[in-house]
Amino acid sequence: MTKNFYLALVGLSLFMFSCSKKQPQIHIIHGNAQGSTYTIKYVSDSDIDLKPAIDSILEVIDLSMSTYREESIISRVNAGDSTLVVDAHFINVFNKAQEVWKASNGLFDPTVGVLVNAWGFGPQKGIQPPSPVQIDSLLDFVGFDKVVLTDKHTIAKRNPFVSFDFNAIAQGYTVDVISDYLLGKNINDFITEVGGEMIAMGKNTVEDKDWIIGIDDPLQRPEERSLIAKIRLQGKGMATSGNYRKVIIDSVTGQQYVHTINPITGYTQRSTILSVTVLSNTCMEADAYATAFMVMGVEDVIGFSSQHPELELMLFYADSDNIVQQYVSDGFKNLVVP
Repeated sequence: MTKNFYLALVGLSLFMFSCSKKQPQIHIIHGNAQGSTYTIKYVSDSDIDLKPAIDSILEVIDLSMSTYREESIISRVNAGDSTLVVDAHFINVFNKAQEVWKASNGLFDPTVGVLVNAWGFGPQKGIQPPSPVQIDSLLDFVGFDKVVLTDKHTIAKRNPFVSFDFNAIAQGYTVDVISDYLLGKNINDFITEVGGEMIAMGKNTVEDKDWIIGIDDPLQRPEERSLIAKIRLQGKGMATSGNYRKVIIDSVTGQQYVHTINPITGYTQRSTILSVTVLSNTCMEADAYATAFMVMGVEDVIGFSSQHPELELMLFYADSDNIVQQYVSDGFKNLVVP
């Protein structure tokens, strides 16, 4: 074999190897989850189907924290099982919920479950809104200080009727779990979205673009989909809460009630805040604070966020003349796409 022929073979082998190596592509996974939908967009040079693994993660989290499934851990705890050992997902959400509950002075409280059900936002729909007397009675069963996660990983309740509802934090947590799974697969450029809560990592390297996320217009009608802003999202979790979509209607009076319940008063919250979008290091944290902010007053939200630099927010509210105003934190402003 001559030297020139050997070099030609080496060159051909290298050429064939370079041609056979797959180029990164954008992959999209979507489906139904947690009473809503999920979408995952990621960049990878692998054609391995990740949807079965993602659906398995969603199923495990549902079996931990879905109040719509009687066999779930949260349903069994709510039913009074004090010997049940809760799983790691339940523990992670419980601990973060307790942290946000303390920071928000009780305005974020997942033990609001009995009130959620009473107002018709739980598994049972179409019921009459509770009376003031009923609300006063139900408040005896609300309060994160009435529950304890024991060393044995069981839940001890001061009152057996205390009921958990993690819906205001579970979707954000699910986003974080799926994102950790993708990172564990060496997928570093992706967007994960579950029920509108999302996190973005890296960028769209296929098109050399940042991940651009739209924020819904809080004044849009239910049948519409219009955006009020777009931002570049990278390395942050994002969650939006608003009083413009989820309502129940009193079958007798026709009055509308928003889905945000104040765990201190027991009533659905009537607020000048139309929507709030929160960015944080985790989607779980963003989700929880977005819920808490819907119960706070506008000035309280702005003051709270200024004391918590880890949180960035865009807030839309109606002023005294019923004109829509907005507040955008400095860090959030830097992400807005002109």
